[in-house]
Amino acid sequence: MTLKPMIPISGDSMTIEQREDGPLRPCAVRHGENAGRLHPEPEHPHRTALQRDRDRVLHCKAFRRLGYKTQVFVNSEGDNYRTRLTHSLEVGQISRSVARSLALNADYAETLSLAHDLGHTPFGHAGQDALHRLMKEHGGFEHNCQSLRIVSVLEARYPSWEGLNLTRITLAGMMKHGRIYSCDRHLEPVSKMRTGISLEARLVDLCDRIAYLHHDLEDGLDSGYLEKEDLEKMEFWQQAHDRCKQASGSDYLEARLPLRIRTVIRELLNQCLNDLIESSSRALETASFQSLEEVFACQPAELPVQNSPEIRNRLQLMHAFLKEKLYMNPSVKRMSFRGEQMIEHLFSTYLDRPDLMPGHFQARIQTDGLERTIADYISGMTDRFAEKEYRYLRAVD
Repeated sequence: MTLKPMIPISGDSMTIEQREDGPLRPCAVRHGENAGRLHPEPEHPHRTALQRDRDRVLHCKAFRRLGYKTQVFVNSEGDNYRTRLTHSLEVGQISRSVARSLALNADYAETLSLAHDLGHTPFGHAGQDALHRLMKEHGGFEHNCQSLRIVSVLEARYPSWEGLNLTRITLAGMMKHGRIYSCDRHLEPVSKMRTGISLEARLVDLCDRIAYLHHDLEDGLDSGYLEKEDLEKMEFWQQAHDRCKQASGSDYLEARLPLRIRTVIRELLNQCLNDLIESSSRALETASFQSLEEVFACQPAELPVQNSPEIRNRLQLMHAFLKEKLYMNPSVKRMSFRGEQMIEHLFSTYLDRPDLMPGHFQARIQTDGLERTIADYISGMTDRFAEKEYRYLRAVD
């Protein structure tokens, strides 16, 4: 598949794109091959199309609302825990650094990172599960599909079109499985264009997992739901502790416990990312892809962006540990259950009384259907707004 610009590019803009594409591998997503936008618009004199995509995501309302959406702990549990916003920023930073080290498109990787959680509901995965159950007979609910819907329809920032009008290659990169909602037929050309996954999109998936496993460890320990003694039984933790002790000696051993914990987690994260860069560099040299089309022809698991078997095994152990000790912790499950109950009540209320939704959502019912419109409204809520709305409507009941 050859991705050619659909809109003429000015000389100045082409110079910028040529400069940005210069250090990239032949198989990277290139600034000059963004496949245009769904709605033609003039190019910017100082930024490439992909850089503008990143900036549009960064400035949109849906991105700001992630600051009040649950990662693991609901917003009211404390001010220092990760939210969907801080998680997205961390994934963006990691992805950009690794992409640059691998001579891949760092701007594109950062854009996908910042956009990857836009469609998440309030109350974390529990909120998504609740909405998916409620939408089972109406196309379901999936946060990746919702992220696409946000950037292509729901964000209102331009008078001439709906959404952010991102480039087609960015929209294609956001499609995890090529799936879209039936009401989003305008995205069908992009869905058909997506015949594979880029190295940058694969990289973002890996960095997403690496980021949440390590920061959930830190948040879990800070919360008291995870015990350091349990982690000390894990070989990977003890090995990282020994490396920190060897590197810093008495400074590390005499530091306060929270500081020692953060030092060990930083060591684990750095080793994981260094391994990703080194392992992927070797695999990329062996694969010697000469075009993006060769990348698209591969299955995701076959792509030469990957950790070593040793680190992949460690990440699996970390996930199993977190699932048992944190994600399935009764206190965390109670928070999740409470969020599910609130979402179910809000959904049934709006189903009976759609006039209680804001006017601009009511206006979408005729084209998108009542249930999809309700899902759009609820999924866009922050934790605190959903709880406030729930309490208000319960008081009315």
